[in-house]
Amino acid sequence: MTTKKFSSKRSGPQDGRNRPKRAAEKRGSGKPAKPANRKPAAKVDTPTASPVDGDRGDRIAKVMARAGLCSRREAETWITNGRVELNGKVLTTPAVTVTGNDKVLVDGEPLPLRERTRLWLYHKPRGLVTTNKDPEGRPTVFDRLPDDLPRVLTVGRLDINTEGLLLLTNDGGLARVLELPSTGWLRRYRVRAFGKITQADLDTLQDGVAIDGVLYGAIEATLDKEQGGNVWMTVGLREGKNREVKRVLEHLGMSVNRLIRLSYGPFQLMDLADGDVREIRGRVLRDQLGETLAEEAGADFDAPIFHMPKQEPEKKRTGSKSGGRDSGAGRVQSQGKWLTAKEGKSVTDRKKASKSDKPDQKQGKRKNEGPRREKVSPRSRFRMTSEPKLRRDQTEERREPPKRRIWGDDGLVDDKQQERRSNEDKGNRRGPSRGGRPPRRGDRS
Repeated sequence: MTTKKFSSKRSGPQDGRNRPKRAAEKRGSGKPAKPANRKPAAKVDTPTASPVDGDRGDRIAKVMARAGLCSRREAETWITNGRVELNGKVLTTPAVTVTGNDKVLVDGEPLPLRERTRLWLYHKPRGLVTTNKDPEGRPTVFDRLPDDLPRVLTVGRLDINTEGLLLLTNDGGLARVLELPSTGWLRRYRVRAFGKITQADLDTLQDGVAIDGVLYGAIEATLDKEQGGNVWMTVGLREGKNREVKRVLEHLGMSVNRLIRLSYGPFQLMDLADGDVREIRGRVLRDQLGETLAEEAGADFDAPIFHMPKQEPEKKRTGSKSGGRDSGAGRVQSQGKWLTAKEGKSVTDRKKASKSDKPDQKQGKRKNEGPRREKVSPRSRFRMTSEPKLRRDQTEERREPPKRRIWGDDGLVDDKQQERRSNEDKGNRRGPSRGGRPPRRGDRS
């Protein structure tokens, strides 16, 4: 929420120097009027911490929420119930500004230290409500988050049937800044809708559209493909009003049946699995926000981190048959301890020396050892580079076929032409003789 600044100068000609003076009776006393830029004095029953050394301070509810104790609304309830003390006095109103020099106690315990500004990417599945507590008892996003996460806030909201990228942060100021339309971050969605539409109809959304008295800003929409009675589109917008994509497409005669958020500003969903959480590194977050947004959100990248995710224990590496090898970092693992590169090299040298002292030790043959098979180049097809193998008919005696019998004038007799045909077949298989070539059909004898 922006606060309007008023000028200390008075209105009127020549900054009010020629304005007529009012009578003392109208002012009620003869004392001079108070300057216009002087703040009214604080009430006695409302303790307010004054800024120290130029520190503007923050509201007590915001400080409690930023420390991860509760939300701002819950903090106001706690203050009303008398659970919060400021500098030894019980607070009765949340309209109090505190600084780093003030002592705040919640239920008698000091306020936790502020943690570093952090941001997570969460792939929200369908069927979850983006709220802390649902009065209807439906499952919420915070019910499915990992237990090792600190208290986080959502940057914006997604409907119960909307899936995709949802930003989580532990800094309420950062969440508020990223939600503002003035930030100008593009939110891109993948949409499946039932109905017929053309690209020309989607181009009309670039100038904005007014629906039922609500003005929606420019929308970038691209028609990707048609699938049966549905169409797939890619929609990008910068405002993110409540149910904006569904209402705008319903205005064009479409019925949205699936909505997936692909990106939020520079942060992409990419290959994040359904229901998984991934944290953005502090340096990447600082670079993507920039100095202007980081200062406006009041982000703190120098504070410590108190809630670290639980790391799974590393599995013990089994040694290979060939002994310990140096890793890419120049370290080897010996007896469960990580050694430096120099120590690892000495261990490897000792192992090599012990192997060289045992020449009689049997070692397995390598694949490349032994005589290599000679290969014949396809270009030297008829050049023999190895001893030719004997053919089967040269190594084994060919079995003579049984004698064939045919029917003749005298009944069943032996086929006298069988022996002649078998001899001709043998001659054809042996090929031409060295002195000549076999006779061709049509040659004259």
